[in-house]
Amino acid sequence: MKLFAAVSACAASLTLCGANTIVLARNPSPEVFAAEALAGPLTALKRALPNSPSGGYAPKPVDCPANRPTIRKASSLSPNETSWLELRRNYTLDPMTSWLSRMNISGFDATSYMNGIRNNVSAVPNIGLAVSGGGYRALMNGAGFLAAADNRTNNATNTGQIGGLLQAATYVAGLSGGGWLVGSIYTNNFSSVQDLRDGSKGSSVWQFGNSIFEGPASDGIQILSTASYFSTIQDEVSTKEDAGYNTSITDYWGRALSYQLVNATNGGPSYTFSSIALEPNFQSGSIPMPFLVSDGRTPGTTIVSLNSTVYEFNPFELGSWDPTTYGFAPLQYVGSNFSGGVVPSDGSCVEGFDQAGFVMGTSSTLFNQFLLQINTTAIPQTLKNIFTDLLNDLGEDNNDIAQWQPNPFLGYNNATNRNFDSQQLTLVDGGEDGQNIPLYPLIQPQRHVDVIFAVDSSADTTYNWPNGTSLVATYQRSLNNTIENGTAFPSIPDQNTFVNLGLNNRPTFFGCNSSNITGPAPLIVYLPNAPYITLSNVSTFDPEYNDTQRDAIIRNGYEVATLGNGTLDAQWPACMACAALSRSFDRTGMKVPDQCTQCFERYCWNGTTDATPVAGNYTPAFKVGAVSLGGAAGLGVRVGMVGVVAFAVGMLLL
Repeated sequence: MKLFAAVSACAASLTLCGANTIVLARNPSPEVFAAEALAGPLTALKRALPNSPSGGYAPKPVDCPANRPTIRKASSLSPNETSWLELRRNYTLDPMTSWLSRMNISGFDATSYMNGIRNNVSAVPNIGLAVSGGGYRALMNGAGFLAAADNRTNNATNTGQIGGLLQAATYVAGLSGGGWLVGSIYTNNFSSVQDLRDGSKGSSVWQFGNSIFEGPASDGIQILSTASYFSTIQDEVSTKEDAGYNTSITDYWGRALSYQLVNATNGGPSYTFSSIALEPNFQSGSIPMPFLVSDGRTPGTTIVSLNSTVYEFNPFELGSWDPTTYGFAPLQYVGSNFSGGVVPSDGSCVEGFDQAGFVMGTSSTLFNQFLLQINTTAIPQTLKNIFTDLLNDLGEDNNDIAQWQPNPFLGYNNATNRNFDSQQLTLVDGGEDGQNIPLYPLIQPQRHVDVIFAVDSSADTTYNWPNGTSLVATYQRSLNNTIENGTAFPSIPDQNTFVNLGLNNRPTFFGCNSSNITGPAPLIVYLPNAPYITLSNVSTFDPEYNDTQRDAIIRNGYEVATLGNGTLDAQWPACMACAALSRSFDRTGMKVPDQCTQCFERYCWNGTTDATPVAGNYTPAFKVGAVSLGGAAGLGVRVGMVGVVAFAVGMLLL
């Protein structure tokens, strides 16, 4: 422990930025503003709108709009998304031009190229980002990638950095732990990773030092004793029951998550996911659209297979492109009693069912496995017994899922909808079908995404490293003509090939040659979790991390995104830009720059396979021979190999 203590003071500043954080404009309700004034300087983090009509966690009937809510067929994008895209795609032009120019592709004038296609937005690269599931490991590793991609992060636009990619993207998707990351960023109104990480006095956001089973530990308006924490959560969930709605474990889980993820009093019980669509920065098209992903579970079963129906949440809708459900409901009104695709004329509309924490919890119901680890937490035994009994009782009633009841797709598309006669829509963790990277919303042909930067923090191996299983699953699903519904995906090798050829240990491009793919498949830039400066392979079911360990794993994700700040390949930023431009070059007939050709030769999977069974347990070595300790010089300061050993040993001693 002394070795760890020796580096902890520096590691505490193992930082993405520095002392200064970016303060963004806020537009809270008067009630929230008054409450937060008591909690100190929380203004660095903006928030979504607390717009549940009940003023709390429970949904509430409201007057229906003149055009009553209906379920639409999944044959096209929604009118809302189409209108938003016109704004967003134009809004990305300048940020993308700036980003491509900074990536500095040799012999290529990015500004001239972008100016040449400025009036033909269909030729502009369409970028998606996807962050896998994997509990807090996925949140923290994915946070490092998004911090590296964000031009608001200190030093992220310096030479060798990739800041600005986030601002150039059209879509950002998360699932399970990655969904916590995306949900936290957006429910705090697109706050930066560095602001969420650094927080502010009295805030419990991203404070993972106390287990989620204990509750926040600091002093502030949000902070409760453990007993009061559980009591408050139970009271809030009870209001939903009292309003006439069934509840499940996911209601409790989502409420608990919110204390760590949403910077509002008691985790913002009145904040909804659909309120993101009402925020000025989203309405203007100045930020990407977020997605969370969940799987459908056939009523009366406990099996989630690769051909299960996949559902997406976006600020406008909940629904599925799959030929099973093949429909979308307006997210704002999902608590209404839809029947046959409409809210009957004598029926009420309901708002507030899409509570933000409940949506994040729906995408991460795998948390039930946390219960198997509950005895490892520091909860007093009495509270352990109460909480475990509560959850076990719910589980016995088959409530170990997210209950979306009433089912918005009741009586809709009866020929193929697996839930057409069920009063509830049963949703579970989006990675339970094996597709742990949320590629589903981004490969839909209606969205025309050109490139997906896919961050994989999956625990596929014995020691919690990825081995490509998620990509394999999505590829296999794309070959199933009963469920793929027009989606195309690049060829993906088997998991043994990923490990034997090191594809799970470095960035790899899949689908570089679009002419070899049947259908409009995006190019996939695969970014697997690997040990650059720390052992970031913590268990999916570790429920607590001190700030030093949290910051180290976030920083490791930053190193993954930048290939060790360019120390492993100084041309990496240019190669990322080449990947983003690849499909655009195809459409415009642009000659591929020589440096891009070299990048594709270096990073594109060339079809080689090695399916030899992997011997022993996969244990990768550290990829960077130094540790960045931040400090005044930020990303530029490095120490020698002794520092690496000390840091690694310290992490092992935790």
